[in-house]
Amino acid sequence: MVAAKLVRSVLTIVAWIIIGISSIDATTWCIITNSATPEQLQPHLDYACSHGADCRPLQPGGDCYIPYNIYNHAAYAYNSFYIHRGKRPRACNFNGTATIIFIDPSPSRQCRFPSSL
Repeated sequence: MVAAKLVRSVLTIVAWIIIGISSIDATTWCIITNSATPEQLQPHLDYACSHGADCRPLQPGGDCYIPYNIYNHAAYAYNSFYIHRGKRPRACNFNGTATIIFIDPSPSRQCRFPSSL
């Protein structure tokens, strides 16, 4: 009897936690994985920039041009593509070279990775 009440209480608490978590509008970003190589990233960077990602900040003089390397540019382009596609999980795959995170990956105050359009 006591065990049944304890189980019911625990289940009630877990349910309230799940309800609370599911009602949070989690801010997410799409970035490259740590294992991605430059050879893997370049074609996906090109794809993202030609299929809706806003890659203007990656151009010379843009807020995210520096540091000029494939890792930073691909991370920005992946995220922009992900945002452009409605933050659908499948828009953050890039053949396994991308992942969704919950912490702002922006490298500087000047170069901000958007979390929405």
